[in-house]
Amino acid sequence: MTSLTEPEGGPGTGRSARDDDEWVFPFERYFHAVVPGVHESQNAWLSEIDSLRAPDRKTHELIRLACTVVLGNRPGVERHAMLAAEVGATWEEVAGSMVLTEPAFGLLRVVEALPWARRGWEQGRLRAEEDGD
Repeated sequence: MTSLTEPEGGPGTGRSARDDDEWVFPFERYFHAVVPGVHESQNAWLSEIDSLRAPDRKTHELIRLACTVVLGNRPGVERHAMLAAEVGATWEEVAGSMVLTEPAFGLLRVVEALPWARRGWEQGRLRAEEDGD
């Protein structure tokens, strides 16, 4: 039986229903267990946003990175830094995009997000190098 705290196949059950690797963010497994139709609709909507041809993909990820910094969404910061690196963003571009949020939203958000961004950027850089081989 699926509950609000642990969906079918959740921790401690062997997770045979769905593997964590299927989810971009860990919360998605729980969200999907409660409202799968809403989750799938949200993913379709986000796919449409991802398909925008302008701005270019690197700028797109840097904007989304800045938004996640403002929200204090550390996993989102890590993910968008990784995606930015995968499409060629340098660490200076990632860090600079984050620092641009500071005058309006404060230094603390940036400082707290930097380690998450660096980890994501490193992962994205490694993936880009692997794909380039």
